[in-house]
Amino acid sequence: MNNPTEYQADILKALGQPTRLKIVEFLRDGERCVCEIFPAIGEEQSNTSRHLNMLQASGILSRRKDGLKIYYAIKHPEVMAIVDLSRQIMVQEITGKNLLLQAV
Repeated sequence: MNNPTEYQADILKALGQPTRLKIVEFLRDGERCVCEIFPAIGEEQSNTSRHLNMLQASGILSRRKDGLKIYYAIKHPEVMAIVDLSRQIMVQEITGKNLLLQAV
């Protein structure tokens, strides 16, 4: 990451993957153990851990260890604003396309 634009793109890329979005949504209400995350999102533990590591490396999640358990949380609450805005755009696009189809 040599410049701010690349760093910003890395953050958006980290959020731009369905499994990682499921993880972020699951963590919306607070910190959770890996042992809770992978069953909740319907993924294998190894795959979930890989995605959690990427989100943590991108600065989206924080991680802490308590004994044998590893807990993750949203590091910056602003991440949820990005997720919410993307959902609003999606709804507007779907609504617009549905209205267009109804007019045909």
